[in-house]
Amino acid sequence: MSIAHLHEPRTNMPFYEERIDLACAFRWTARLNMHEAVANHFSLAVNDDGSQFLMNSNQVHFSRIKASDLLLIDANDPETMSGPNAPDPTAWGLHGAVHRNCRHARCVMHVHSIHATVLASLADSCLPPVDQNSAMFFNRHVVDGHYGGLAFEEEGERCSKLLADPKIKVMVMGNHGVMVIGKNVADAFNQLYYFERACETYIKALWTGRPLRVLSDETAEKAASEMDDYPGQAERHLSELKAILDEQEPAYRN
Repeated sequence: MSIAHLHEPRTNMPFYEERIDLACAFRWTARLNMHEAVANHFSLAVNDDGSQFLMNSNQVHFSRIKASDLLLIDANDPETMSGPNAPDPTAWGLHGAVHRNCRHARCVMHVHSIHATVLASLADSCLPPVDQNSAMFFNRHVVDGHYGGLAFEEEGERCSKLLADPKIKVMVMGNHGVMVIGKNVADAFNQLYYFERACETYIKALWTGRPLRVLSDETAEKAASEMDDYPGQAERHLSELKAILDEQEPAYRN
């Protein structure tokens, strides 16, 4: 199959380009070993109020997900879990609540990536600005310190309230993992990637047992604001990943 053919629009598949972006994010997350078995979920709002969203099917490995595999879900449909293609109940509880309650959270990515989960296991799960990557999230992440079990509907509703501030990009889910939100797939995936890298740097710096060089609040906020407005980086990041997959495993577009 030619690359040109791969880029032809699939008129019989709703939200085809959005599906392509999301399928790429799943596969690249698996390549980075930031997934966990057949758990974890990404979702993408496709209507104006965010109540309808694409999400991965129940217990399919990230490395195998294709554009056509993604479920189209209505966060306000009480019958969602009774159908034959029902999503994972914790995905419905968590992602459904976020899309229902946080209109600005267009793309939602939840993983148990290793370094972010180590951070979530510390008594103080805030990420200090010890380098440029961690400065990206200064005053832009929130810590949930009240883990209440699997993210069924009640837990999902509770967690969604922590994302009410549109400035927040990341929720460190204490004793659990991490949730990242963005304006689209490129934005959310870029945040996910850099948050995990920032956590890795911080955790490894702690391993040294030596004092940390923490940026001042003023400098950290300046760097975060500059990166908030950095032009086109997230979109280019995702575009490059799709180009690699087009060469190496184009089936993600199917």
